[in-house]
Amino acid sequence: MKKQFLEIGKIVNVHGLNGTVKVMPWCDSAEFLCSFETLYRGNAHEPMQIERASVQKNMALVKFEGIDTPEAANALRNTVLYMNRRDVELDDETHFVQDLIGMTVVDADNGMEYGTLRDVLQTGANDVYEVAAPDGKTLLVPVIPQVVLEIDDIADRIVIRPLEGLFD
Repeated sequence: MKKQFLEIGKIVNVHGLNGTVKVMPWCDSAEFLCSFETLYRGNAHEPMQIERASVQKNMALVKFEGIDTPEAANALRNTVLYMNRRDVELDDETHFVQDLIGMTVVDADNGMEYGTLRDVLQTGANDVYEVAAPDGKTLLVPVIPQVVLEIDDIADRIVIRPLEGLFD
């Protein structure tokens, strides 16, 4: 079952005197984080309305409604923020990383299981899947069209065709 609320960032500091906070994005970009009208705080997912948001040096500066002083903003420091997946429409080729974690990675040609997706590393050029193999090894799979052929949400698996020598 997919989680309704996904981690999107963490409040790391206060910015200025009007209650604005600095948020370290845990998503694709600070711009994406700033695109929301509502974020949710903590494990209780308490809704927080965004009054305004902007990007500064890969961080998001967010002013929440009702947070009007540096003291109130400081009380939010180290708070994890969540987004509601219903607030975002993804195209068929885009997935939330948290939905991919735990999927089985299999070979397109022979059905062999390589292991379970443990993490998605962002390298700049392309993402890399970190796969935990059954023998305890870690396999690194480049997320490029020649290798990752299909992400099957229904079967909870990722179908790949490794390049020659990839796992040697």
